Amino acid sequence: MSAARGPHDRRFMAEAVRLGQGARGASAPNPNVGCLIVSGSGQVLGRGATARGGRPHAEAVALEQAGKRARGSTVYVTLEPCAHQSPRGPACADLLVEAKPERVVIALKDPDPRTHGEGIRRLRDAGVEVKLGVGRTAAADSLAGWLSRQKLGRPRITLKFALSIDGKIALPSGESKWITGEDARAHVHFERAQSDMILVGRGTFQADSPRLDVRLPGLEDWSPRRALLTRGEAVDGWEILRSPEDVYRLHDVNDLLVEGGSATATAFLSADLVDRILIYRAPIIVGEGKSSFGYVGLEAIADAHGRWAARDARPLGVDRLEVYERVRDA
Repeated sequence: MSAARGPHDRRFMAEAVRLGQGARGASAPNPNVGCLIVSGSGQVLGRGATARGGRPHAEAVALEQAGKRARGSTVYVTLEPCAHQSPRGPACADLLVEAKPERVVIALKDPDPRTHGEGIRRLRDAGVEVKLGVGRTAAADSLAGWLSRQKLGRPRITLKFALSIDGKIALPSGESKWITGEDARAHVHFERAQSDMILVGRGTFQADSPRLDVRLPGLEDWSPRRALLTRGEAVDGWEILRSPEDVYRLHDVNDLLVEGGSATATAFLSADLVDRILIYRAPIIVGEGKSSFGYVGLEAIADAHGRWAARDARPLGVDRLEVYERVRDA
């Protein structure tokens, strides 16, 4: 068995997933795919991730690095290579057929009907061995924003809050800087860098004049587009959503981060449009103050159970991050 088979498939696919994850927040409207090309002896010949704006695709980047050495190799890719023609570039399935690898290992079948299964068929018809499903869960997590657009017709929506132990987002005066410490705030900036767009409500905009940029060394250029939820006048430099349902027209956004405030969060939760909640909880008690959410339409406690699942919890300096995901039908 060569070094690129068996348990090594999982290791190399994990690296492809990491490459794709690094393109989150920049690849829209295309998926943030990762690709790794490995020789039979286990040497990495090419690495690629979807470029900014969606082109070139990960496979094209990796094949450019590998060149003629791709012949007889194993290609690891987090999403089925595209098979549809585009004025922006050739189909990746055709590029791979031309490169003549021995195997292509794919984490996920492409749900886009223009490719769905066709890329795999084209490779197999050319005599390329195809293995499907390696690293499926990790790849789906990495591609969650783009997959949400395919399944739900809208971006994956993450709601972020900084809270006290007793669930307050601010003092009665509205003062909220800073509830959490530097480590938690740095994590928020990393989440921003992996988002295509950040949204706040009009109240937060008027009270805080937020910059909503990324202020981590080396990631300043990854600041996402800014959006404002308002029924009022437009603001220069901000995209306007008149209601939470306007997310269905965001066809070039894979990941949307909603940063507040309470009225905006309540509106998105009431519309059942939140897929993920990030709570940065500080070890402080505020007492009387502003609550995180308002009325979200529940009439009984029983109706609240089973809707959210805890996915992660970890310390961030003196604070604690809690991650919850909406439980939806498959």
